[in-house]
Amino acid sequence: MADSGPAGLRSAPVSYFAVFREAGPAWEDGKGAFSQPAVNEHAAYISALADEGVVVFAGPLAGSEQGRIRVLLIADAEDENTIHACLAEDPWQRTNRIVTTSVEPWHLFVGAERLAAVHDIRA
Repeated sequence: MADSGPAGLRSAPVSYFAVFREAGPAWEDGKGAFSQPAVNEHAAYISALADEGVVVFAGPLAGSEQGRIRVLLIADAEDENTIHACLAEDPWQRTNRIVTTSVEPWHLFVGAERLAAVHDIRA
């Protein structure tokens, strides 16, 4: 394989963004994610971003079921500003129910070929 590095690692990583979000000031304490207002609108919006290929994976991090949610999204976008612009329209973000705390470049070295089965990897 021409693009393999040592021990089968890709020499040219596939780049995405790791996006961390957490409960914002409008999060209703004592309620899980599925009991929050506008959960269906939020879910539909994130699903639409997934259909567009912007959100590759998304889900709550461990411990979220105990209270205030924390979420990891893997996003495919040209730059961080594009991600912020897309997430700004999320019904939960517009109402401060969830806030984006960090957007960081993420370089996928191992497993890109498995990801190709579920997502079109950009060159």
